[in-house]
Amino acid sequence: MAKPLEIPASGVTTGDCIAQMKKLPEGSIDLAFADPPFNIGYKYDVYDDRRSVDEYLDWSEAWMKEVHRVLKPTGAFWLAIGDEFAAELKVLATRTLGFHCRNWVVWYYTFGVHCKSKFTRSHAHIFYFTKDAKKFTFNDTEVRVPSARMLVYGDKRANPKGRVPDDTWILRPQDAPESFSSEEDTWYFPRVAGTFKERAGFHGCQMPEQLLGRIIKCSSNEGEVVMDPFAGSGSTLITAKKLGRQFLGYELSPDYAKQVGERLDKVEVGDPLVGAENPLTSAPSTAKGRRLKQTSTK
Repeated sequence: MAKPLEIPASGVTTGDCIAQMKKLPEGSIDLAFADPPFNIGYKYDVYDDRRSVDEYLDWSEAWMKEVHRVLKPTGAFWLAIGDEFAAELKVLATRTLGFHCRNWVVWYYTFGVHCKSKFTRSHAHIFYFTKDAKKFTFNDTEVRVPSARMLVYGDKRANPKGRVPDDTWILRPQDAPESFSSEEDTWYFPRVAGTFKERAGFHGCQMPEQLLGRIIKCSSNEGEVVMDPFAGSGSTLITAKKLGRQFLGYELSPDYAKQVGERLDKVEVGDPLVGAENPLTSAPSTAKGRRLKQTSTK
């Protein structure tokens, strides 16, 4: 008989995710979402984000191998990663570990960190993997968005339920409706900037609840188990709790884990997700924002 899955009451366990996942029964997790360190020198309070390339890739293979083991046969694995190792981790996940890549999502945003000697980064990669190529959960009705026929043209032929989103997500498509209609490969979610109400404050890397909500709603069902190997600010666990899923996460930092637990205590099942579910229909264009006085050039 398979060992039953034990989920801590707090939802988050302090410790190394590889060691902790090894304690989980095989095939016990419905959905895993991971936003691991990018190995770009980010300053965490415990983890060292400057490893050699070989060391980082070996470590990545080790924790993704455990994710593959603990996923149910119909489970899904979503991975957020930066430019530096996106291609390598995709190859590791598919060629080495046996995941099947269903989408390579590009999440586009603005207000990236300014660079002097290269173009400013304004995107992150989010891979959608499944353990089985044909058997998996994908609740399309939970994540549909208004189509261009519905939103722009008022076409009566438009499906009133909307359409499945495309695989590129952008910050402000309403500023360029001709280029970023919902018929194209564009998703829109603002990143969690320092001034946002959603910002946890103690952790600099934080995913938007609405982005996580889309992933959790489409790749799991109520009551199923969502796991985050790198709990960080706790947003994955908080979003899962709000959406009525079971949740468990691992966090190397005792301080971060404590604060994640405190955040989780403040939310309940059914609480609304932070942010607009459909920013394209709810956010004003910048053309209606603040304008500076024109200076005469004559």
